[in-house]
Amino acid sequence: MIPILGSNTPFPPLEQALIEPNGLLAAGGNLSPERLISAYRLGIFPWFGQDEMILWWSPDPRMVLFPQEIKISRSLHKALKKQQYEIRVDSAFTEVMQACAAPRENQAGTWIHDEMVAAYTALHQLGMAHSVETWIEGELVGGLYGVAIGKAFYGESMFSRATDASKIALAHLAKQLEDWGFGLIDCQMKTAHLMSMGAREISRSQFSGQLAQLTRLPDHKGKWRFDFTYTG
Repeated sequence: MIPILGSNTPFPPLEQALIEPNGLLAAGGNLSPERLISAYRLGIFPWFGQDEMILWWSPDPRMVLFPQEIKISRSLHKALKKQQYEIRVDSAFTEVMQACAAPRENQAGTWIHDEMVAAYTALHQLGMAHSVETWIEGELVGGLYGVAIGKAFYGESMFSRATDASKIALAHLAKQLEDWGFGLIDCQMKTAHLMSMGAREISRSQFSGQLAQLTRLPDHKGKWRFDFTYTG
């Protein structure tokens, strides 16, 4: 059994999360900016299907990417060096979310439904959620979005409509966050795609301990503007 949250019910201790399914901690509550920010500070995120009760998760172990540890493959290095693309930040947040929600091969549905889009767009309008976008010839071809609190960035999802488009966005994000003194990028769950770029698993206790420090640091709030340019 997991607790059912009311509007103002605090989250239970992370140690109470289920082992199977990994990290399921609570259900219910709402997706208000206040609730989402309090969840992320603790290392908790929502993940649920359309028309389902909100489910809150804190898996153990946790997949993270330390910005200074990003791995750039030879092919990605070539793409970055050619610079046949444009990186924009926070110029098409809702469009990035909608692109991340588009049907994918071997995936029955999406958790990025209208309720989630509305909730994270509200965070974006508060300067707490951000998109990093890859554009080619005026077309949005890839990108990612996530939430920033203190010096922690919580990656939510990414998409790609052109070769390496999402990796290009992530490479720029990691380098910029490193310059800004961010300590980690939360990747939530293990994937081969993220592992290939240097992400690795750490324990939930390590993750929450680092968050306790990073989220106390000043927010990098408002519309982001990158001053980092990849030169290869």
